[in-house]
Amino acid sequence: MRIACIGGGPGGLYFAALMKRLDPAHEITVYERNAPDDTFGFGVVLSDETLGGIEHADPAVYAALSAEFARWDDIDIHYRGQVITSGGHGFSAIDRGRLLRILRDRCADLGVGLRFRATAPPATDLAATHDLVVAADGANSTTRRTHAADFGEHLDRRHCKYMWLGTDLVFDAFNFHIVTTPHGTMQVHGYPYSADASTFIVEMHERVWRAAGFTSRPDLRPGDSDHDAVDTCEKLFADILGRGHRLVPNNSRWLAFTTVRTDTWHRGNVVLLGDAAHTAHFSIGSGTKLAMEDALTLAASLHENRGVRAALAAYEEERRPVVASTQRAAQASLEWFEDIERHTAQEPRRFAFNLLTRSRRVTYDNLRVRDPAFVADVDAWFGATASSPQPSAPSSPAPMSSPAHRPPMFFPFRLRGLELKNRVVVSAMDMYSATDGTPGDFHLVHLGSKALGGAALVMTEMVCVSAEGRITPRCAGLYAPHHEAAWSRVTDFVHRHTDAAIGVQIGHSGRKGSTRVMWEGIDQPLEEGNWPVVAPSPLPYRPGVNQVPHELTPAELDAIRDEFAASARAADRAGFDLLELHCAHGYLLSSFISPLTNRRTDAYGGDLAGRLRFPLEVFAAVRAAWPGDRPMTVRISATDWVDGGTTADDAVAIARAFADAGADAIDVSTGQVTPDEEPAYGRSYQTPFADRIRGDTGIPTIAVGAISSYDDVNSLILAGRTDLCALGRPHLYDPSWTLHAAAEQGYSGPGVTWPVPFRAGSRRPQTGRTDGPRPRLELVRGNDDATTAHRRWRPQRSAGT
Repeated sequence: MRIACIGGGPGGLYFAALMKRLDPAHEITVYERNAPDDTFGFGVVLSDETLGGIEHADPAVYAALSAEFARWDDIDIHYRGQVITSGGHGFSAIDRGRLLRILRDRCADLGVGLRFRATAPPATDLAATHDLVVAADGANSTTRRTHAADFGEHLDRRHCKYMWLGTDLVFDAFNFHIVTTPHGTMQVHGYPYSADASTFIVEMHERVWRAAGFTSRPDLRPGDSDHDAVDTCEKLFADILGRGHRLVPNNSRWLAFTTVRTDTWHRGNVVLLGDAAHTAHFSIGSGTKLAMEDALTLAASLHENRGVRAALAAYEEERRPVVASTQRAAQASLEWFEDIERHTAQEPRRFAFNLLTRSRRVTYDNLRVRDPAFVADVDAWFGATASSPQPSAPSSPAPMSSPAHRPPMFFPFRLRGLELKNRVVVSAMDMYSATDGTPGDFHLVHLGSKALGGAALVMTEMVCVSAEGRITPRCAGLYAPHHEAAWSRVTDFVHRHTDAAIGVQIGHSGRKGSTRVMWEGIDQPLEEGNWPVVAPSPLPYRPGVNQVPHELTPAELDAIRDEFAASARAADRAGFDLLELHCAHGYLLSSFISPLTNRRTDAYGGDLAGRLRFPLEVFAAVRAAWPGDRPMTVRISATDWVDGGTTADDAVAIARAFADAGADAIDVSTGQVTPDEEPAYGRSYQTPFADRIRGDTGIPTIAVGAISSYDDVNSLILAGRTDLCALGRPHLYDPSWTLHAAAEQGYSGPGVTWPVPFRAGSRRPQTGRTDGPRPRLELVRGNDDATTAHRRWRPQRSAGT
């Protein structure tokens, strides 16, 4: 093949070396506009996974790199005058200039053509004369920007300013310095990369940057540093640098990180690699790591597939999910640092745990494996400060199977007069199994089994306040006396046979009503028997598919408000412990809140205060009808995931309004308001909204959204991102999810109670043995590639070991 690489950074050089090593007949040229010795940046961090791939693909490169790596295990978090250390992390870093020299030397040895101080011809020109063009020209890729529409370029400029510096101070660990200044909070990310130097990244929110008097310098030429800013940073961080140490600039100037995303990475025979295709914030690792992993996969795909077209498709298919996962983690991390002042009120141990788990990749269990003493210390603090009196967690590491270890998810939590035994909630999930609004045996078994399964609170599906307020004909209701009696049967079972609480979620479908059950066509109108739907404005959910709703008059709004209050009184008589008002997912109350669905010009429309007027009137009526000692929560959609819709800032204001009206907690969901939404799906993807609401308002929150493991629950609770976690699908998969979470963590105690008839099953069933003795005589492959027999002596093991 004839291959051109635009860009002589680590990704482009490594790809060229790999391809030339795979087939010396390839003609490969690398174009680099800078001189060979020009290098910008300082240390590069590579993961063990990346290094393993390098070792397998090119042992010569791996050997040269590993001989010069700076390695360390600890992370030191400097916060409020304390240094909190977490160990067992494992990092490897190398000087970026040295990395480039190693890769250039390898390319030269293999016969790759290297053209320095050479601006590459346009990618389209190269594509006409080459079999493959690899654009590894960085985050500001000319290739990508020239063909932005073809690649589907999306640029997200973030809100922090940062400057990449070096220092002659050699850190002995990865350092996070959280510095309180008169201007606001600043942070330093520092790590060693050689025997005499460290990377020193200064970062702060743009408002802090402006308050500190920093400015952009458009007058700087390429390669120049902002020496005035560097001098100011030396003064600001003199306590970190210590006597005699300096900051070292290298093309150092204030930048705002831009997350690059693209819809596709290839266009004909031109392919993007590394930062040209995608960027990930430096707080979770190095863009060099992603670029070198891209290079490995691209080379392998070209080697394994016939034809460039098939190879590029295979490359993108393999790498895109990995990169998307990394970008989600990076997004969570960069947003955490953007909002760092929301967390600086936290106690130092909780703050440190929160910082370490910010990306959702490092978790509670992961940290317990890496550094059990650190997690035990945070556990001890949490146990001593949890909402109700309980024995403290141990101050020294406890093995995972120790009964003394009480995971955070099994501490109680109080809402008004209701004490929940743990932090697990069975989320409200529509079952579409009622008859004329009446719950039956299915609901008894469904909710009863979840209550027996160990969760502290079991929520009903949305229970509709009127027949016209149902989503489908099979939705449950609480608007007739026989509904009340049927629900009493369920609550009586839960109270008689379990120590769980049971909550009811009441709502009205609004414009999303009169549709088929989910498995027959979600949000599709009924084939017959439709009833009229209502909304704040006459806007159908799907134009041309769903009905145009009737715009509610003030008198009709009063009538619906009274229906909510009547349902609340019925819920009280039916024996529910908690009531939740459904103001999410595009149903009636939610559609009043969103500007996408509320176009009214009267007192119930307009600005957010006007759009909240009717939901708050309903809340007040329900709160008055519901017993004062029992809690009320409100479920909201924190964002509509559509431009022009409800935002995270709005969500804080909405939560604060309901809290001021008497809500005891906010159940924080997102979306489902419009079919045009584009959610940022991913693990625990909705939890940052709960975190923000909790941090900004102080009101307890219930987090939802792809929380699937007890590790996630423990991480969220201990980090202080939420107070309760609601899980839906995991409880459908396993009604005893909470009991099994306790068993798998080796916990038995007041946070979870096995029903007496179930106690014989409270230990994981035994499986077949997998620990039998290995053969004493093994055939292994020797250095001469001949099969030889080796006799290995092993001590005999007793049956009990």
